[in-house]
Amino acid sequence: MARKKVIIGLSGGVDSSVAAYLLLEQGYDVEALFMINWKDSSVTLSGDCAWEEDIIIAKLVAKKLGIKLHVVDSSEDYRKKVVDYMFREYELGRTPNPDVLCNREIKFDVFINKAKEIGAEYFATGHYCRKDEIQVNGKTVYRLLAGSDPNKDQSYFLCQLNQDQIKDALFPIGHILKPEVRDIAAKLDLASAEKKDSQGICFVGKVDLPTFLQQRLEPNSGDIIEIPKDHILDEIRIDNNQTVNKNKLQIICTDRSYDPTTGKVLGQHRGAHYFTIGQRKGLDVGGTQEPLFIIKTDITNNIVFVGQGKNHPGLFRSGLFIDKDEIHWIRPDLKLKSGERDQYLVRIRYRQALQQATIYNFNEGMYIIFDNPQRGITSGQFAAWYKNDELLGSGVIF
Repeated sequence: MARKKVIIGLSGGVDSSVAAYLLLEQGYDVEALFMINWKDSSVTLSGDCAWEEDIIIAKLVAKKLGIKLHVVDSSEDYRKKVVDYMFREYELGRTPNPDVLCNREIKFDVFINKAKEIGAEYFATGHYCRKDEIQVNGKTVYRLLAGSDPNKDQSYFLCQLNQDQIKDALFPIGHILKPEVRDIAAKLDLASAEKKDSQGICFVGKVDLPTFLQQRLEPNSGDIIEIPKDHILDEIRIDNNQTVNKNKLQIICTDRSYDPTTGKVLGQHRGAHYFTIGQRKGLDVGGTQEPLFIIKTDITNNIVFVGQGKNHPGLFRSGLFIDKDEIHWIRPDLKLKSGERDQYLVRIRYRQALQQATIYNFNEGMYIIFDNPQRGITSGQFAAWYKNDELLGSGVIF
């Protein structure tokens, strides 16, 4: 009986290397695909192209495992689908998540198409997440589950995938812990065994963000204004057991606005679009009792508002809104109808602990109200919601 063919995305990292090995152990006919997605070394802090080192390691791993390695230049797709999106979002004063976009548009789109061209029945990645399938009304439904390693669960990065993208995907290391992955790589003497986990922007690497953005977004000097803690009004709170007034939801989920005349000008910034809520570094302002954190950016007036201390009330909000056009359900069969609400576990950034929240769905979109105020809710980021360990959907924060 012919073995089923799997194409593994081999990045040169330890996770995808061990994933390839486990697929071989499971009896698949395995080939690997290395994708070159970024070539510009001028913006990376290391000053080199990460892919040049990665492809050497990927070739060594493929040779060690005895699998064929295909190399594809997808840099133009990456520029159009991920980098251009990033620039548009930052220009609007929003903070995008390129890793989520990279998975939706590159790894589970361009990569899938390349894998099919090679003749693969399945494609695999080194993500720490799991998948299973159930029957719903006689139809197969695919579930995306959190990885078994609570310290490495990467399901959040896959929060924009759909049923077709998940259908033929395999996640070989989703059920094991990161230390076990390192141990397997070391025992096999793989070239990636000691390679550190990648950091920074997906496929680009660690960058100085303003330098990266200055490729297209011009510097524009403006005021850094401090808002005192006592100038922040207490938020309206909601008892989720009571009937909810939509107007109250809208107030809670609307971003705060500040009057510049009520604050103190502390210095100048290079451009409000280079900064994001919760950011501490890069302000170059000293002399305050507590560290300064960005609590809001005003792109129209080119103002960066800051507050002292990591617990400044301007950093916290109890709710967020997702426009109807930005709502995405991995499980369409569980979609909330207009007027419905339900309780979920919600995450607004990678590695954040899941938070208890209630989602209220209306024709214009959904309001997510947290049981406890959340720090650094940022427009442009993705909020992802779960039931237990299953990722059900996500949306871009308005």
